[in-house]
Amino acid sequence: MVSLYSPDKPCVVYDQAMWWSDDWDQLATGRPYDFSKPFFSQFHELSLVAPRPCIVNMSSENAAYTNHSAYNKNCYMCINTGYSEDCFYTSDYALQNKNCSDCLAIYKCERCTSCVDCKHCAFSHFLHECINCNDCLYCYDCQGCSNCFRCFNLRHKQYCIGNEQLTKDAYEERMKTLRPNTWDAMIQAFEEFRKDCAEQAVHKNVVMDQCESVTGDHDYHCKNCSDCYHVIESEDCAYCYDTGEVRSCLDTIEPYRGELQYESHGCNLGYSLCVCSKCYECKSVLYSQYCWYCTDCLGCFGLRNKKYCILNKQYSKEEYEALVPRIIERMIQEGSWGHFFPVSLSAFGYNETAAHRYYPLEKDTAEKRGWPWFVGKEEMPKVSKVIPAGKLPAAIDQIPDDIVNWAIECEKTKRPFRIIKQELEFYRQNGLPIPHLHPDERFNMRAELRNPRKLWTRKCEKCSKEVQTTFSPERKEKVVCEECYLKEVY
Repeated sequence: MVSLYSPDKPCVVYDQAMWWSDDWDQLATGRPYDFSKPFFSQFHELSLVAPRPCIVNMSSENAAYTNHSAYNKNCYMCINTGYSEDCFYTSDYALQNKNCSDCLAIYKCERCTSCVDCKHCAFSHFLHECINCNDCLYCYDCQGCSNCFRCFNLRHKQYCIGNEQLTKDAYEERMKTLRPNTWDAMIQAFEEFRKDCAEQAVHKNVVMDQCESVTGDHDYHCKNCSDCYHVIESEDCAYCYDTGEVRSCLDTIEPYRGELQYESHGCNLGYSLCVCSKCYECKSVLYSQYCWYCTDCLGCFGLRNKKYCILNKQYSKEEYEALVPRIIERMIQEGSWGHFFPVSLSAFGYNETAAHRYYPLEKDTAEKRGWPWFVGKEEMPKVSKVIPAGKLPAAIDQIPDDIVNWAIECEKTKRPFRIIKQELEFYRQNGLPIPHLHPDERFNMRAELRNPRKLWTRKCEKCSKEVQTTFSPERKEKVVCEECYLKEVY
C-alpha cells in the first residue's frame, strides 16, 4: 500500500479499504484508564497499537494518492484539497478546482498552474493574489483582468504587459516572443516577476474582504475573529488557520464547518471538540484522533460510529458520565488538561511536517526539545531510464510518451521524481514544459510567496499611519493602509 507513514514508523497502519471495512474489531485495543499513569503516556501506548488509515481520504473517486482530502475525482498528490477534479500537486485548502496543477490555496479555479491564493481564475499561470482573471501570466494582485503579462495592482484591464495598456493586436504580437515556453525561461520570468512586485507593486497591509472586527491575514466574510489566517465565512474565533464556515472556535487548524472546537486539527463537521486531530463528523469528543462519526468519547484512536468510549474501551452512558469527570480532574492535577498532544508523541519527524515550513528549526535544536527528526534515504524508483532534468527536451512537443516510465533527477536536490500520464497530457494541452524540479521544491517556490502568519507594526508608505501587517519591518515592499491602497488601485 501507499502510506503517509514511512516503514520505520512504530505504528499499525491499515490499507484504506481494510480500515474502512467491518472486518476488524475497533475495540480490540481498548484498555481501562489507569489513574496512576499520565494521560498522554496511556494515549500514546494506545496510538501505537490501534490501527490507523494509511492516508486520510474520504468519498473520493480515482484519487488514491491524496491525503487529508475529501470529495475529489481524478486527483493525484493533493494535500488538504476538496471538491476538486483532475488536479495534481495542489494543496493548502484548495477547494472546488478543475484541471489545475502545482497550485496553493486556490478556490474555484480551472486550468491554472503555479497559482497561489487565487480565486475564480482560469487558463492562467504563475498568479499570486488574483481574482477573476483569465489567460494571464505572472500577475500579482489583479482582479477582473484578462490577457495580461507581468502586471500588478490592475483592476478590470485587458491586453496589458508590464502594466502598459496595449491594443489586442499589439499584445498578441509582443507575446509571440515574450511567452516563456521552456522550463528555464519560465523560472527566469518567475524570478523577474517576483523582483518587479517587491520593488514596484503596492501591498495592502493585510488581505481581507467583507470582515468586521477581524485581525490576521487572508480572511474573507468573517466577524469577530482574532489573529486568524486564511479563514473564510467564520465568526467568533481566535488563533485559527485555514478554516471555513466555523463558529466559536479557538486554536484550530483546517476544520471545515465546525463549532465549539478547541485545539483541534482537521476536524470537519465537528461540534464541541476538545484537543482532537482528524476527527470527522464527531460530537462531544475529547483528546482523540482518527475518529469518524463518534459521540461522547475520550482518549480514543481510530474509531468509527462509536459512543461512550474511553481509550477505545466501551462503557455504558452512566459509566462514561461518571468516569470522565474523574479523568479530567486527574489531567488537571498532572497539568495536561487543555494542552494539545505533545510533539514528542507525533509519528512524524519535525522536518516532515508543515510546522517546519512556518517555524523552521535545525535538527539539533529540534532534538534538544525532545522532538523527533526524520532521517531517511529516498530510493530510486524502478524505471526504464533515469535522466537529469537538464537533459530533457526543452519543448513539450519533443517529449516522448515514454517519459512516464522514466525517473527525472531534480536539478536542485537530485531527488528522483516521476511524470504521470495525466500530468503529461495536461502539460501538452497547455503548452507547458516538463518541470525540472521535484514536486517538493516546486511547492517550496509557491510557499515562499506567502507571508508568515504573524503581525508586525509598520507605517503606511503613503500616509505614515501605523498598520498591522504580515510584512516584517525589514522587508522592502511598499506596504500601505487600506485607504491608501484603494486610492492606488482604483
